[in-house]
Amino acid sequence: MARILVADDEEGVRSFIAEALEVEGHLVTTAADGEEAARLLAKQGVDLLVTDLRMPGMDGLTLLRKVREEQPDVEVVVLTAVGSVESAVSAMKAGAFEYLLKPVGSPAELRLTVARALERRALLNFRAEARQSTGSVVLSWGSPAMGPVVEALRKVAPTQATVLLVGESGTGKEVAARALHQWSERSEGPFVAVNCAALTETLLESELFGHEKGAFTGAVAQRRGRIELAQGGTFFLDEVGELKAELQAKLLRVLQERRFERVGGTRTLEADVRWVAATNRDLKAMMARGEFREDLYHRLAVFPIRLPSLRERPEDLGPLAELLLRRIGDELGRPGLKLSPEASARLQTFPWPGNVRELRNALERAAILADGSVVEARHLWLDATSTPEVTPAATVGTRLPDKTLEELERMAIEQAIADEGGNRKRAAQRLGIGLRTLYDKLRRYGMQ
Repeated sequence: MARILVADDEEGVRSFIAEALEVEGHLVTTAADGEEAARLLAKQGVDLLVTDLRMPGMDGLTLLRKVREEQPDVEVVVLTAVGSVESAVSAMKAGAFEYLLKPVGSPAELRLTVARALERRALLNFRAEARQSTGSVVLSWGSPAMGPVVEALRKVAPTQATVLLVGESGTGKEVAARALHQWSERSEGPFVAVNCAALTETLLESELFGHEKGAFTGAVAQRRGRIELAQGGTFFLDEVGELKAELQAKLLRVLQERRFERVGGTRTLEADVRWVAATNRDLKAMMARGEFREDLYHRLAVFPIRLPSLRERPEDLGPLAELLLRRIGDELGRPGLKLSPEASARLQTFPWPGNVRELRNALERAAILADGSVVEARHLWLDATSTPEVTPAATVGTRLPDKTLEELERMAIEQAIADEGGNRKRAAQRLGIGLRTLYDKLRRYGMQ
């Protein structure tokens, strides 16, 4: 979840952008002009600014320059009319990450550009943190099952060998990939990730290789692909088993020749990246069925490493849960959240088929339902057929085992609004959702 400020003098545009981004879980604030945006930026930190270039009073270019001077870590995406590409070029020179032409083609295009901007910000932050805390990545807290994994990652990190991380969904393959990058000689370079399952085949090809102006409808300017952005660093290809046959062939060529062309282009570019791939699928079984190329598999699996499931590493469960809960508390504006001994014990009895991702989701739900700074066992909802016991202020001492998830959500919203004295913006932040999303839920539950 990122904090995003949208500045545009057209209410319809602001609403469109806010709704498109809140669906992704981002916390979006809007401003009707540059002056209002500048005031909001002075009061609250944001990760990304999306601004129109032409606004009454302070225009978008002036706002951009102000942000670059005062908050250089904030990424900026600018919006411009079709006939004002020159202004967009000026914005790029002033430090904007990217520009979009109005009207924006689709919510998917907007979300993709925002994701790229936020990824760049995360990359810069990660590199800064890595320089300050070399070797700080923690992959295990003493689990015997993780010992060989950490040792293998440490040994292969200084080499240029392509690594294939395999394991169930949610086992922390991207965390392992980031550790591999941080421990490598490319740690000063970028770490760029692409999830092959999250994009359509057409969008994925453009994301990987970039495209030239006019390569397809909507390609109004040249765009560098993720492989190009990863030059000198590590390129992480997640969910590689989801690649379609045509893209498998193109990826194979890049791995073999370390060269590629942008979509619609003829100029050959170097692919100076360290390849790390990951999958939760059985690629050998897919090869037997003709769904995955054998030559591509052998190119990717130069150094395969299996990540054990969470149920195979019980020694890590407690410390990992505490770490995740601290992060969740910070995100919800409730630092210092802790697990009660009973809650910790209950976590140990669950098999966690969804692994670390499921653990985090369970802790986030429990944190929302908890009244104070301690998450109790009754706040934990650990399977699809049971619900937690909830005791908000209005129902203290009442057991609620038969409540639906919708009823629990409504109660959590009511409690958050009450805790924040009726301030819905703070309640949304407490719940970890966007303000517009909160209003949608209030309308759905008839709570307005």
